[in-house]
Parts: sequence; C-alpha cells; structure tokens
Amino acid sequence: MRDRKLHLGAFMRPVSIHTGAWRYPGAWADANFSFPRLKYLIQRLEAAKFDAFFMADHLALLNMPIEALRRSHTVTSFDPLTLLPALAAVTERIGLIATASTTYNDAYHVARKFASLDHISNGRAGWNLVTTANPDAALNFGHDAHMAHGERYKRAREFYDVVTGLWDSFADDAFIRDQESGIFWDPARMHVLDHKGPELSVRGPLNVARPVQGWPVIVQAGASDAGRQIAAETAEMVFAAGGRLEDAQAYYADVKARAAAHGRDPDRIKILPGALVIVGDTVEEARAKHRHLDSLVHLDSAIGSLSVALGVDARQFDLDGPLPEIPETEGGKSGRERAIAMARREKLTVRQLAQRLGGYGGLALVGTAATIADEMQHWLESRGCDGFNVMFPFVPAGLEEFCDKVVPELQRRGLFRTEYEGTTLRDHLGLERPANRFFPG
Repeated sequence: MRDRKLHLGAFMRPVSIHTGAWRYPGAWADANFSFPRLKYLIQRLEAAKFDAFFMADHLALLNMPIEALRRSHTVTSFDPLTLLPALAAVTERIGLIATASTTYNDAYHVARKFASLDHISNGRAGWNLVTTANPDAALNFGHDAHMAHGERYKRAREFYDVVTGLWDSFADDAFIRDQESGIFWDPARMHVLDHKGPELSVRGPLNVARPVQGWPVIVQAGASDAGRQIAAETAEMVFAAGGRLEDAQAYYADVKARAAAHGRDPDRIKILPGALVIVGDTVEEARAKHRHLDSLVHLDSAIGSLSVALGVDARQFDLDGPLPEIPETEGGKSGRERAIAMARREKLTVRQLAQRLGGYGGLALVGTAATIADEMQHWLESRGCDGFNVMFPFVPAGLEEFCDKVVPELQRRGLFRTEYEGTTLRDHLGLERPANRFFPG
C-alpha cells in the first residue's frame, strides 16, 4: 500500500467553509478580501507541498435570509480568475484551481482565461467545472428563472467538449517565431473548432496558445447521478462530499466503475473528499476547539445554511419538530439529499439539523496529528479516497497547525511527498498531458 500516497488540496472557500471561522479567537476576520493574507496562506501551503490551492466561487449572494447573510464571512470575496494569476506570481509549484460555472459563462471566455492562467503559472491551472446551483445567480445574468437541473448538466457536458476543443486550437509546435523569415506561426497547425451544438455555437479558434499542461486539470464535484456521470466522463480530480467512510467507498467505486465503462483509466481520476480538520496537542483539546467553533454559529446562520442546502426557506418549519417532506427544486440535488438523509438517519429535529449544517455537516477529522494521520491513512488504504481537500476551521492558526503538525506526520509515514517531484499540477497528481485531438503526436 505504500506506493499509494495522499494528494492534498486546500479548499479555500475562500478561506474556510465553517460559518463561525471568522469569529474564532485570533482568526483573521478579513482574510477573504485581503490579498496580503491570502498570499501568506498560499505560501504556507506551498511550503507544506500541497498539491493545490482550490478557490471556490459564487455568482450571487448566498440565497439565504438576510438575518443569516449578515453573519456570513463569504458575502464578499475576490473573483478567482483575478486572484489566482496574482497568487501565481508569488508562488512557484502549488496548483491553482478555480471554479467557473458552465451555466452563467461563455465557453470561449472560460477557455481563454484558464489557458492564460496556465501559461502565467507555468502549468499549474485547474478548472473546477460546476453547474451553478444558486437560483439567484440567474437574476444577475439576464434570466428570469434558473435553468432546470437536467438542462444545466446537458449544457455542462457540451461546454466541456467546447472548452477542451478550444484548448486544442493550436498544435504545440504552431509558433515558429522565425525572426529571419518573418514567419511567426504556421496556419497549417491551427484548427478552427466551428462547433454548432444544441446548447452552444462557438467558431474558434482560441486566441491563446495551447496551455502548458495541454489542458488545465479538470476538477468536478457532484454526488447526484448526473454529477457522477459527468465526473466519470470528464473529471481528472473529483471533489467528493465527505461523510461516512462506507458511503465514500461506495462513491469511489461507483465513479471509478463509470469511468472504466466510458473507456477511461480509473487511476487517472483522483477522488478527494472534503474534510474539515481540527488539530490539537491532545484529542480533548481538538474536540474543545471544535465545540467552541460550533458555539460561534448563530441560529440565524444555522437556519440560513439549512435553507441553502434544502433549496427552501427553513424558517417556516417547526424548529423542534422533525424535518417535513421537502419538495424537489431546481437547486443543487446532492446537498439536499445529504441533509435529508442525515435528518432521517439520526432522527434530528430541524433545529439540530440546522446547527449541524450551520457549522459544517460533512467529514470532520478532529484530533492529534497522529490520530488524524491514522484516519487519513485508513481512508486511503480502504479505497475511500485518493487524498483530501482539506478545509481549515479558521485562519491562520488552523492552517498553520495542519501544515506544521499533520503534514510532517504524514511524511514520516511515507504517505505524503517531502518535495515536489514536478512543476505542473498534472505532475503533482500523476496525470498525463493529454494529446491534442486535432494534431496527434
């Protein structure tokens, strides 16, 4: 088993997914919107040899009641594709992953920006391909209603084909730059995509040279059947939902089997569930940190988080009664299903479910460096994951403690690199550079 090593991404949403993170004693409350602080954090992650810095995105304010929204530290944050080129300039090896929606973007725009980021960073870009779940985003892009769930995934699949086709617009040797003859590039080594499909019409070619990695790494997240299928067909890294190990093992096996059925090598898809990691010198100290962090979540925030997860306003429910039947919506499916399953499985009241989701309701690894390493090793060796997208409970201390305590323990066990072995994100993940579909070889 020792030939398998963990991959570690840092999921910065933009800095922490936990609602109470900004209120924790000593936390940087302004970190989401402070370039100097983000620069410090990514440089600490690079020193710890993380595979990637993963920047999520929102195209609208979170669709939750204003009583909850006023307590949210993610109400404002940088545009990822503006921030990551700046962070590329102050780092050398760590991967740079950004979310870009296929629902409310144009494919040409996405292809151009990620190709540019890959060149600027010398091959460290990753695209987190998502279908926007927040229905309020529609109103910011000239639409009266949110696109239906099934239609979003149909568009996303075609969007992927167009973007990757645009990245292959030029052969790697297209740019001659012969100063003596005056020939800069060879038109025979350019392909015009001329795509006309049911969702998209894009002529091309892209006016950026082929990315350093061939294609930036394709990252996806999704637990619904449609989400699993598109991940199996296209993803190279999957941001999986963290939860019970047996559920993670089933998800891991399902996505890898779907990939094989689609003719892909399952080992070329790295599945990294999200995990909130809280480190202490003793297990009790770590648990005390967790309890204090959760205590900082106001009920307004908890109900707001539940509303987002369910896609309906949870303020209408009896807080001390069981979760009622929840109607289908056009919002995200996987988060809704996880919340409902948790409520039913653990027989939680609405209030209890809200408090769980208000902090962080997914996988939490809470303990010492040794016990956390034990859990990570067990997940890896039992085929629950290929690594983790680590979420920090607060910054900077939560991130520093992971880098200074957990990473050395993983390295001591031979589970994580001590030095970068390559320069690109594909190198870090053990992924091949894709061939150009129009200029093979």
